[in-house]
Amino acid sequence: MTNNDILIRLRYALDIKDNEMVEIFQLGDIDVTKEEVQMILTKEVDSYDYDTEEEYEQALEEEEILPINNNKLESFLNGLIIFKRGRQEPKPGQPVKSPFSNEPANNILLKKVKIALSLTTEDIIDIIGEAGVTITKGELGAFLRKKGHKNYKTCMDKYARNFLKGLALKYRD
Repeated sequence: MTNNDILIRLRYALDIKDNEMVEIFQLGDIDVTKEEVQMILTKEVDSYDYDTEEEYEQALEEEEILPINNNKLESFLNGLIIFKRGRQEPKPGQPVKSPFSNEPANNILLKKVKIALSLTTEDIIDIIGEAGVTITKGELGAFLRKKGHKNYKTCMDKYARNFLKGLALKYRD
């Protein structure tokens, strides 16, 4: 799953409008226009949709996609936290943290959406369960740990995709 796919699915699940997407990006310190947001949310071309390699290459050239890297995705998710919960002022004497965690996109997604929507671990287990996938508290805890922790694990696309699907089922119904 690409970072653009994550944004497309998250936008659908939480029913975020284009103007709100622009605002969330700005809260995450990224300036984008409504047109750029629409380019970000354009579904990428898949090679299996075309009969020949030439048709696929031509479709790639014609397509206007603005790819998102992990730092931009994390900035968007930080903006989503501020959008949903408000800006948190740093406590006096507290060191300034780097805005980027250098973790895989799926782990960042779980952590940041958990914070933005004030979800508990049990809530996430239920949301993934709504999509028809079971996950244990231990497995989820490993995905939510800090990179470098002895029990840290990279979240697989299967769980991220089903988390977003479960969010859509919960928030769109």
